[in-house]
Amino acid sequence: MAGINLVSACLCGIPCRYDGRSKPVERFVEMLRCGSCVPFCPERLGGLTTPREPAVLSGGDGFSVLEGTAKVILSDADGDVTAEFIRGAELSVLYASSFNPESIYLKEKSPSCGVRCGVNMPGVTAAALIRSGFRVEAVD
Repeated sequence: MAGINLVSACLCGIPCRYDGRSKPVERFVEMLRCGSCVPFCPERLGGLTTPREPAVLSGGDGFSVLEGTAKVILSDADGDVTAEFIRGAELSVLYASSFNPESIYLKEKSPSCGVRCGVNMPGVTAAALIRSGFRVEAVD
């Protein structure tokens, strides 16, 4: 499907974030309306519900999580959701492979989708997609 982009579902106005809300960006909402993007949520693909407790990377970035040297824990440190984040990242790579998108737009400041290096970045899915050779772009 040439011309298709994958976009974090929350950027398309789909309420799938941990807090049950979305972070719509008009250009992605319009792309969804026009059929030029496919929304996806790695955390939901990994089996997490909406709403859910917020999660943070612990001990490294998304690459470290994929290598088994870091974890994803609930922000109150009362649960380990590493397996769900890895499963969501793996399914996102499969999803992306089936669409062969021009670009993948990911929501910044997410332990899953964050792209830029920083406090919690890159996230697990961003790291998996980058490692698989996909072009990912951060959207704040």
